[in-house]
Amino acid sequence: MVHISDGVLSPEVVVAGWILSAGIIAFSFWWSSRYTELADEMPRLSLMTAAFFVASLIHIPVGPSSVHLILNGVVGIVLGVLSFPSIFIGLVLQAFLFQHGGISTIGINTVNMGIPALVAYGISKIVKGRLHNAEKESLIAVVSGLSGGIAVALAALLTSVSLIMTDLIKGSPIYHDAAIILLAAHAPLVVIEAIITGSVVVFLLQVKPELLAIARATA
Repeated sequence: MVHISDGVLSPEVVVAGWILSAGIIAFSFWWSSRYTELADEMPRLSLMTAAFFVASLIHIPVGPSSVHLILNGVVGIVLGVLSFPSIFIGLVLQAFLFQHGGISTIGINTVNMGIPALVAYGISKIVKGRLHNAEKESLIAVVSGLSGGIAVALAALLTSVSLIMTDLIKGSPIYHDAAIILLAAHAPLVVIEAIITGSVVVFLLQVKPELLAIARATA
């Protein structure tokens, strides 16, 4: 998915990824600290980072990237703005422990995965109302499922854009075909992750709704 290897992207894209990641991580912690104690969020952040870490380890190579479950939509809906640093931590561990993705590309890989997670969280927030209402729960599950699918589609799109930007900078269509294949290969995964995300949200609404950022926002 977004695990682009070292040496694939141009230096300009790699540097831009690190700058964007650093800025968004700083903003995420600042924004979260305004509404809650960061120490209280650590157990939830650790749990979702572990889920993302494990889900992304089993992958099928596709060109310079790969296809695998990523659960960035779930991470976004559960953690809210802290989903971005959670994904960054997961990518760092994967790169250093299992060489899953490059080290120099951790920044841009985090952008490609983390921004869609934030989008999924934003979409989920359009559902308001009491969580114990059955009709509202169904609506939240549907919207969450859609946001989970959108998060995967956006991650694939941003990864493809990273490859195409490298082509434009280098003035050679090296990764044009790979970008198209990457988008096509992830079409089935969009549906799968939408179903998984919706199912996870339904389960959490029934057993522990306070885990969901959308629940904390509307409580």
